[in-house]
Amino acid sequence: MGGRITVEKVLHLISGGDVGGAKTHVLTLVKELQKSLYVKIICFMEGPFAQEAREMGIDITVIPQNRRYDLKVVNTLVQIIKDEGFTLIHSHGARANFITRFIKKRIPIPCVTTIHSDFMLDFKGNLYKHIIYTNLNVFALKKFDYFIAVSQNFKDMLIGRGFPEEKIFTVYNGIDFDEDIEYKSREIFLEERGLSYLNDKKLIGILARLHPVKGHEILIDAVSNILDDDNEVHVLITGEASELPELNNKIKKLNMEKNVHFIGFVDKPYDFLNTIDINVLTSYSESFPYVLLEGARLKKPTISSAVGGIPMLIDDGVNGYLFKAGDADELSKKLSILIKDEALCKAFGNALYIKASNNYSLKNLASTHINIYNEVAESVRNTQ
Repeated sequence: MGGRITVEKVLHLISGGDVGGAKTHVLTLVKELQKSLYVKIICFMEGPFAQEAREMGIDITVIPQNRRYDLKVVNTLVQIIKDEGFTLIHSHGARANFITRFIKKRIPIPCVTTIHSDFMLDFKGNLYKHIIYTNLNVFALKKFDYFIAVSQNFKDMLIGRGFPEEKIFTVYNGIDFDEDIEYKSREIFLEERGLSYLNDKKLIGILARLHPVKGHEILIDAVSNILDDDNEVHVLITGEASELPELNNKIKKLNMEKNVHFIGFVDKPYDFLNTIDINVLTSYSESFPYVLLEGARLKKPTISSAVGGIPMLIDDGVNGYLFKAGDADELSKKLSILIKDEALCKAFGNALYIKASNNYSLKNLASTHINIYNEVAESVRNTQ
């Protein structure tokens, strides 16, 4: 990549209501970028995202919106960009993309956006939001200079939807494998949620938002098969049952209420991951999810659907198991193997840690982004 000019000030825009992988990505990336660049985050609502950013020492400003697409914030943002001398905007998510599109109409600043998910599925399950917000996001995306896809699969997706290949970078997520991490013990975590009686049980966990694209029902079907032979297997699901009524109805229909537990919101993933025995992801669509890297950090045996960039991390049968998305029978068989084989679980966990720490570090993530910023800025400058 280029490097003939240096981008010194980068403004990151994000809604501020983000949780899970997108939140982790932006906060950890910006924290690492701060070591080399002047970086600021602006978001549009108060909440856990902004609070966590402050606790991490990140420069963040909240500019509240009256409603999701209130464009009064554009004037404020344009003035901040001019006053503070930002030379590039890095946007994340539909709301930020939409706002960036109008900033770009006012000032000729290079703009890049990260594609964290399949934007055609982000509002699946809500017809109104899907029709309105998805189309507005597509409208905005067409005006960006460059795109960062968090997996080759997502780059291919963008190309297939008409975005120019030469304007798409592929950057896989990374986490800090050197930083000390703190997490609650299994006993304390379960006790706080009234589940102390599960301490000696086999716990299968899925750390994912309750959304149809995450495929929770596949895990329920798979475990339903296992319970015929082993009634001591339990599933921990983050979130509340009311968030996805269809899933809760399936659990009741299969008489699995005693073995499936909705444990509410989890703001510290390592608390959850330390508690479970097997880390499972059942998504129909993914990029390169942080929950698998975080699980690898704790050497957790992992089973995931083979979607997005996940096969780049997990080698089936070597450092974990993969299964075809939607195939509950295959998931059931591979879960059964791990439930019965502690030695294999340990071997998978160790192997996954080694591959993840060697290939997907936070330092590599930040360095790659700096190179991209330089190339984007130089390219846009040469076309003006």
